[in-house]
Amino acid sequence: MSSTRAAVKSFPEKLFIRRLRRSELPPDTVKMARFLIGKAVVHDLPAGRLSGRIVETEAYPPGDPAGHHFRGPTPRIRSMYLAPGHAYIFFNYGAHFMFNVVSEPAGIAAAILIRALEPLQGVELMQRHRKTTRILSLTRGPGCLAAAFQIDRRHDGLDLCAPGSLWLGEISHPIGPIGKTVRIGITRAAEELLRFYERGNPFVSGPRRLLLPRQRC
Repeated sequence: MSSTRAAVKSFPEKLFIRRLRRSELPPDTVKMARFLIGKAVVHDLPAGRLSGRIVETEAYPPGDPAGHHFRGPTPRIRSMYLAPGHAYIFFNYGAHFMFNVVSEPAGIAAAILIRALEPLQGVELMQRHRKTTRILSLTRGPGCLAAAFQIDRRHDGLDLCAPGSLWLGEISHPIGPIGKTVRIGITRAAEELLRFYERGNPFVSGPRRLLLPRQRC
């Protein structure tokens, strides 16, 4: 058995996950992006529960030239102006849904892109959704994780801290050292160190060259 498959199977199907309260979320986009590393995304479907540890995030704070909110409000980004802990979902390049967590007080647009998860529960369901048995391919990258977790525009504006099928949680599991790098796939404000990740986790996406030991916080 590979080390990756063994790591996935080390989490029991009956794993206890506590729902996060809005009051626990840091009132700052960059701080929240780091805070979310090691937290859980849960999607309770009729076929079973899907859950995964967040191992990679990108912050898009207020006024960020790389953010969808930089030019002001539009109907498409209405959910970015909700209270922290709501979902902002967009369709990227006509191919993938992207799952974001709103991160500033209501009325101030900002969000955190969830870039990668480490699968915890419902791996077989994820494999069916992604049409692959390769564990590392399931939730490594924002488009992959949204497909594996069946997250789409129906979930835009959903309160992830309220009772519901899609929510944020916390598990009792050690978090490894957290690194930070530049964000991936952007041209504006590309030099900002606003991408956070759990160092050494095989589910972290992106070029390996960015994951250097010196890039840590």
